Order: sequence, then C-alpha cells, then structure tokens
Amino acid sequence: MPTSVVNITVHGIGPTCRTLDPGEEGTWVRVDQYERVLDAAVGRDDVRITFDDGNASDVEVGLPKLVERGLKAQFFVLAGEFGKPGRVSVDGVRELLAAGMSVGSHGWAHRDWRRITDEQAQEELDDAHRVIGELTGEPVTEVAVPFGSYDRIVLNRLRKAGVRRVYTSDGGRAAVGRWLQPRNSIRHDLDPEWIRNVFDGRTSPKLIARRIAARNVKRLRGAP
Repeated sequence: MPTSVVNITVHGIGPTCRTLDPGEEGTWVRVDQYERVLDAAVGRDDVRITFDDGNASDVEVGLPKLVERGLKAQFFVLAGEFGKPGRVSVDGVRELLAAGMSVGSHGWAHRDWRRITDEQAQEELDDAHRVIGELTGEPVTEVAVPFGSYDRIVLNRLRKAGVRRVYTSDGGRAAVGRWLQPRNSIRHDLDPEWIRNVFDGRTSPKLIARRIAARNVKRLRGAP
C-alpha cells in the first residue's frame, strides 16, 4: 500500500449548457484530455480521482469513462444546486452511487467558506450534509473546500461538523491518512508532460517548499 497518493480534481468535461463563472473555463477540459488522465491512472493505486462542483458532465461524461476503465472516483457535489441547468440532479447522484462511486460534500451554493456568515455556514455544512446524507444513506464525513479557500475558522467549523477528511486545492502529493488532503486540478491546457510530472512527483524542491509554506499560512490565518 502506498504511503502517499496523488489526488486529481476534475471540474467540467466537454461542452456545457450553463454559463460558466468567471475563471471557471480554466478548469474545463476536453473529453480527450480527461480520458488521457484516466488512462494514466489505470493500475495506479497511488492515484485518486475526485470531482468538484456537481456538474452534469460528471454523470454524462465522467462516469461512463470511469466505468469503461474499471476506475472509482469520489464526487463532491453542491447540495443546493441539484437539478439546476448544467448541474447534476438527485437521480444523477443516485446513478453515481449505483455505479459504486463515492459522494461527498462541496457545500451548498459554491461559496468561499472564508467569506460566509454564520447563517450561510449552517447552509454550507449542516444543511448540505443533511441533504447529501439522505441521498447516500450515511453521514457526510468527507468534503472538498470550494476554491481551495480555508483558514483556521473554516477548519474549526469542519472539525465541529464531524468531517474526517478535507480535500483542498494545494497541489502536490498527499500523505495517506492525513486529515488535510492536497489535490491537483486538471486544467484546459493540460498535456502529457503535466500528467507525467504530477503523477510521478516530478516537482522541484523550491515548488514543494512554497506549497508547504502556503499550507501553513492557510492553516494558521484567521481569528483564534
């Protein structure tokens, strides 16, 4: 069993039927790019595939390509967006579960958790977890942080909510079993070299040091 893993994040695949948020097009990939990532993941027990944002392409494109290759993935969905144009529906979530995929929470309405009120925090954690838990039949214990934006306050809220694993967007490899799990988002300009570098950990010591420093800042910032 590997001691570290590479967590990959998929956001959107192929054409979309909704207007993308500013900057969102950067993480939207072509179908062939997505398939290239999956092909590289086949046979790798140190690679985890995750999905954020609950886009309709998760079920329409993402799921069948995973099934074709015998791969599993974890889908972090937005409980307040179910059934909206371009978003996964409740039936879509059930389809993911029936195919043996895992479903976790990405919150309620894709808000920055560092900039929400107490009332919104209840929606993002309590309400979202309740709705998703009713669908999956078990408590929500794993979440993906929207925009990778977190601080001490966010992490404390997640601990109080009983979250056992938190996925971020910090990049690099992740130690197996760690509460905070950095991930690597695939982007519109990904190529075979990017896949090789990320999957095989070909990262400069300087970049690794910067990532560690950035994570430490995020964990410590915010009111005590």
